[in-house]
Amino acid sequence: MTTKILALTDALGNLVRFRLMPGNRYDSIGVPPLIDGIAFDGLIADKAFDSNALVAELNERGAMIVISQHPGRSQKLKIDAELYKWRHLIENFFCKLKEFKRIAMRACKTDKSFEALIYLAAAVINSR
Repeated sequence: MTTKILALTDALGNLVRFRLMPGNRYDSIGVPPLIDGIAFDGLIADKAFDSNALVAELNERGAMIVISQHPGRSQKLKIDAELYKWRHLIENFFCKLKEFKRIAMRACKTDKSFEALIYLAAAVINSR
């Protein structure tokens, strides 16, 4: 069994919130609880998060949508290519997170202990 970490970072690449999900679930399923109650002006994400429901919610919020789209999408969205380049911040966060061997290897037996380890690692990353 595998575990996915869905993370939301701020404009500096610092962890704001995350969710653990089973590895066999679609990424877009975990986004609504992840962004619930958080105000933001835009969302930058990869094509795993390209869903009509998420796009509709972001439009309702008035947030800028910068999500790479699946090639089969019928209605293409216009995205800012220069702004999309900032997606590397979340990728960098995951690279820093995987420097912690217990996270990279998913050594914790329970989800609660794994979440605690992620919070601890994020605190260490932010203190650097």
